[in-house]
Amino acid sequence: MNIFSPMATGNGAYVVHQALANKIPNYHICGYNPYWTLFLPALPFLCRRQGIPDIIHTTPDYAAFFKRGKIPLVITFHNFVLDKEAVAHSTLLQRIHYQTDLQFFTQKALFAATVVTAVSQFTAKLVKKELGYRGNVQVIYNGVDTNTFFPKQKKETQLIKVLFSGNLTRRKGVDLLPLIAEKFDTNIEILYTTGLRTKKTLPAHPNLKNIGAISYSDMPKVYQDADILLFPTVREGFGLAAAEAMACGLPVVASNCSAIPELIDNAKGGFLCPVGDVKAFAEQINLLADSPKLRHEMGEYNRSKVEKLFTVQRMVNKYRELFEEVLS
Repeated sequence: MNIFSPMATGNGAYVVHQALANKIPNYHICGYNPYWTLFLPALPFLCRRQGIPDIIHTTPDYAAFFKRGKIPLVITFHNFVLDKEAVAHSTLLQRIHYQTDLQFFTQKALFAATVVTAVSQFTAKLVKKELGYRGNVQVIYNGVDTNTFFPKQKKETQLIKVLFSGNLTRRKGVDLLPLIAEKFDTNIEILYTTGLRTKKTLPAHPNLKNIGAISYSDMPKVYQDADILLFPTVREGFGLAAAEAMACGLPVVASNCSAIPELIDNAKGGFLCPVGDVKAFAEQINLLADSPKLRHEMGEYNRSKVEKLFTVQRMVNKYRELFEEVLS
């Protein structure tokens, strides 16, 4: 079984497919710079030198360009941004891209695909509803390596570290961070990453600390050093950062939207807040900051849920079974 996975780098989907490459023999990920999508005729040639695969596994956005003859094509929806709600939180250029060429390419990928999968029930339902897809969409949750992402004992300190992990985009809710920080108690600060695709930083604020672009290999320590994950996103196909934080024993304060309720159980593993509700986010973080016991209980609950539903081995087993079924 020889599987090729052409993937744009610098996002959560690439991390997931890299995990498959690490665990499944002869699964080869072919990473390419996202700027190659500005030269679409070049895409079919990016992975040609690796030979002829038995299966091609990639995301739907540019899957049609990697399709080869009768070789089975498996596409995985890691997110969905073509509906009106997602478009409303996008830039003008993104809106034009989403509503024109990306929608056309995604439709072509669905038509060409042998099997369609999605990383959450929410995403699977959107694919069917928004694209009118009548075929089966198999849900395979993303997985976290629980041997790499795990809780670490840390000393209790007066300063509570709230982590924001992701690219600095409106879709991730980054515009809310300064507003939320203003409502914090004095012993709380937000540590925020700049992500791997964005170069900008947020305006200076005493409760905001920029920790820069963190490599994926260094992320476990970042989670372990934090006390709470803040996840004010407006759209997630799955929520890999939330799952990683859960594996590291953190409570999560997140938006009550898209796939997030499939990960976070409200009042058990953290708190789900209305999208964009600055006051609610700040209140729940202040509550957690005042209670080490509650943070610990929610963190333990999250770790347990990841071990049951969101391990990398569970994900790998599901994909391996799928690939074997496709070839049979």
